Amino acid sequence: MAEAEARAIVERLRAAGHQALFAGGAVRDRLLGQPAQDYDVATDAHPGAIMALFPRHTAVGAKFGVVLVHQGEAHVEVATFRTESSYRDGRHPSAVAYATDPREDVLRRDFTINGLLFDPVREELLDYVGGRADLAAGIVRAIGDPERRFQEDHLRMLRAVRFAARLGFVLDPATQAAIQRGAARIREISQERVRDEILKMLTEGRARRAFELLDATGLLAVVLPEIAAMKGVEQPPQYHPEGDVWTHTLMMLEGLPHPCPPTLALGVLLHDVGKPPTFRRAPDRIRFDRHASIGARMSEEIGRRLRLSGGELEQTAGLVADHMKFSELPHMRASTLKRFLRRPGFDQLLALHRLDCEMSHGDLSLYQLARQQLASLTPEEIRPPRLLGGEDLIAMGYAPGPRFREILDAVEDAQLEGTLTDPEAARAFVRTQYPMAH
Repeated sequence: MAEAEARAIVERLRAAGHQALFAGGAVRDRLLGQPAQDYDVATDAHPGAIMALFPRHTAVGAKFGVVLVHQGEAHVEVATFRTESSYRDGRHPSAVAYATDPREDVLRRDFTINGLLFDPVREELLDYVGGRADLAAGIVRAIGDPERRFQEDHLRMLRAVRFAARLGFVLDPATQAAIQRGAARIREISQERVRDEILKMLTEGRARRAFELLDATGLLAVVLPEIAAMKGVEQPPQYHPEGDVWTHTLMMLEGLPHPCPPTLALGVLLHDVGKPPTFRRAPDRIRFDRHASIGARMSEEIGRRLRLSGGELEQTAGLVADHMKFSELPHMRASTLKRFLRRPGFDQLLALHRLDCEMSHGDLSLYQLARQQLASLTPEEIRPPRLLGGEDLIAMGYAPGPRFREILDAVEDAQLEGTLTDPEAARAFVRTQYPMAH
């Protein structure tokens, strides 16, 4: 979002006799020398005055003192100075009391590094809580009493972890201790908000650090107990010299590309989620029978719990279900191979497999084989035009029904194998293999 649009809003509010300042993440990122993602404005103007000054607006949270102002192509959140108040549900204030002093507004915010204000007219930083020093020291510290900050808004516990991971900071000891004591309260937050924080942790570039902090604060066992269960689950050293399932998963998270599709990140996080419940010591070695299929079912349950979209849930569970299939590559029939290579999201599955190998035994031969097979086949060979469709079977005298899928799949298999090349041969194949009942 452009700074110029936010500055224009500040100047207009000032011209109308109000205080107005940049607040929050944009100020933090500016001091860190990073591009600001969003510019927020804090002001002593009440929502009614803001809406009167800016006819192009959306009253997204006017009852909490927040108005979204549309300035040019930008959308800037303009919030009225507020004081601390009681919170009715661990997320939303039960009442809003407006303030005229920006210091009061800062004192009810979450972390010192997010409590900085900036006057873009005077080019002046306003720091009432030591945020600049904490930025320099690399510390995420709650403003005031951390217990109170987290009681007001339980989601702040996850946000503390996310900011510390993303910025490469540490958690202030008192702030971390307060999270550890209150971790169970995160269950009171909606799963959609939890999901959003988890997805940001996975895709902002420091996923391993985020999950180490989730573990250290006790949040992991509450939010994703299936991942916490990976700790201490041994693996066969000949395939996994790096250590247990938790260590392996952390290493893969560290290797995620940035930017990263959320479904790939989720697939990496969950690809071995079926190992803890399937662990057994066989006479020859440690085994995890059917861990991919069991993990896929667990991934679906986790995805539904986190309110993933249907597409995200299907793709994530599919990555978990299929991540072991590369071992079958050297022996796949041509039809099976082509169906495998054309599965939706194969690029993500291939990326997951590469990480899986790199962070364990280091053998990339199956990864290279898959790439070679992809390169050697044209798109038409992998997904040729169908020789027959349902209407063709009807024209041949077959009655529509569940058997159509079986017949058409058999025709396509033969086509992918190269034994059927034209529609007439396909019709002869159907008549021979699937004679009509008389």
